[in-house]
Amino acid sequence: MRCLPSFLLCTLLLVAPHCAEVAAQEVQPDPKIPCANWMGGAPGYPGHNGLPGRDGKDGQDGLKGEKGEKGVQGPKGDQGEVGIPGQDGPRGFPGQPGQKGESVFIYRSAFSVGLTERAPPPNVPIRFSKIFYNEQSHYDTSTGKFLCNIPGTYYFAYHLTVYLMDVKVSLYKKDKAVIFTYDQFQNNNVDQASGSVLLHLSSGDEVWLQVYGEEGKNGVYADNINDSTFMGFLLYPDLDVH
Repeated sequence: MRCLPSFLLCTLLLVAPHCAEVAAQEVQPDPKIPCANWMGGAPGYPGHNGLPGRDGKDGQDGLKGEKGEKGVQGPKGDQGEVGIPGQDGPRGFPGQPGQKGESVFIYRSAFSVGLTERAPPPNVPIRFSKIFYNEQSHYDTSTGKFLCNIPGTYYFAYHLTVYLMDVKVSLYKKDKAVIFTYDQFQNNNVDQASGSVLLHLSSGDEVWLQVYGEEGKNGVYADNINDSTFMGFLLYPDLDVH
């Protein structure tokens, strides 16, 4: 029995230090949390936003998408400025000959004649017998008259040499004087008289030139160096006839 008290004493001596260490561990505060055993502190303020990060690298191209539907046509734009003319292209090959068409000069009528006799008689057509041009033979040298074969508008003109006496001439159409020309002769001088007119003629109309009035007004003259001429030609035919 004397050993039992000794065993208990030894047990207490061994247990006491261990309990003191456990109590010390339970009471020792956390050095990272001051006043942890007293009370909790107030929440802190939120921190500032951090700086944006750097842009990442571009990714790889994706697969080509499907073709979209056609959009609505937009409004017409303004007309652009005229461009610089381009260079001339190479010369082409000659074309095939075309068919022969109707000539634009198919309706022809013209004459140009001159006087060969001196002092023609008055009040009758002057017969110009020197032929410069009369291809269609519309001027008759035997009568001194132009005969219209193609209805249309004609131009007539005359240029007369005046010598020895005064001259008064008239251009006639269908027995009616149309225009008059008078020139007074000057002694020891050779003069000229002229006139021109546009006339519309029908088929069968006649035009001529003659000395008008009395015997003393027929100083129309011509020789080998002086001419007196009469001429006329068709300007254009009547379209409703041809």
